[in-house]
Amino acid sequence: MNGPTAEGRKRGAAKRAGNGPAAEGRKLSRSFGWLAFLGTLLVIAGVVGLIYTGVATLTSMLLFGWLLLIGGLVALAHAIESRGTNYFWLGVVVAALNLAAGVVVIRHPEGTAEALTMFAALLFLTGGVFRLVGSVVVRGPQMGWTLLQGAFGLLLGLLVLFDWPHSSLYVLGVFFSLALLFDGLGLIAIGIGGRRIVSMVSDRLDDRGLDDRGGDRLGGREAGRGAERGAERLDAPGPATDSSPKAPGDGRK
Repeated sequence: MNGPTAEGRKRGAAKRAGNGPAAEGRKLSRSFGWLAFLGTLLVIAGVVGLIYTGVATLTSMLLFGWLLLIGGLVALAHAIESRGTNYFWLGVVVAALNLAAGVVVIRHPEGTAEALTMFAALLFLTGGVFRLVGSVVVRGPQMGWTLLQGAFGLLLGLLVLFDWPHSSLYVLGVFFSLALLFDGLGLIAIGIGGRRIVSMVSDRLDDRGLDDRGGDRLGGREAGRGAERGAERLDAPGPATDSSPKAPGDGRK
């Protein structure tokens, strides 16, 4: 009698305290909602960057410069903490290079964009040439796709290189905006999918909780009926006897 009802009371107390599955489901759903909201912001920023590629290029350069500065300060702090070891001077050199590069990028974002655009064009060219030559020499099962990737990389590198330095105004901005766009779409997909999964699990847990409460009520009713039957048996009078009690001396002559 006390087993199911005590368990049901414990579940009710846990739910009232906010520690039940429903509360955890709401927290997870809220977290996935924030992920979807952040993804939406990234998608909007990516679309705006694709429209205003020049602004996106300068913004990416400034962000890159500040990241280098912050990384240099963190490396310098680690070097100071590790003074007296063999890695102290190496940490100081790395921190100094990061700080110097960050200052240069922040003070000259246009020149930095031109240099990085030239570097990206050379990477596209070398990558495309290596893919083309490798696919012709190896002749593997994915030869067609490798040839297509190599031709695309070679063509993109030539286009960027022929339009340099004017291409530095939009190439890095386009890449940066596309990265924001795809990252935002990924976060939106994770947020929406996570909210759906959490809602499905919460519905199943609620249904199971309803079934458990129904079983607890049924068990309580059966236990109450059993107690009433026991009480009726205790209150019922004993069986009547036909023979009356004999007085002492009735059987004596």
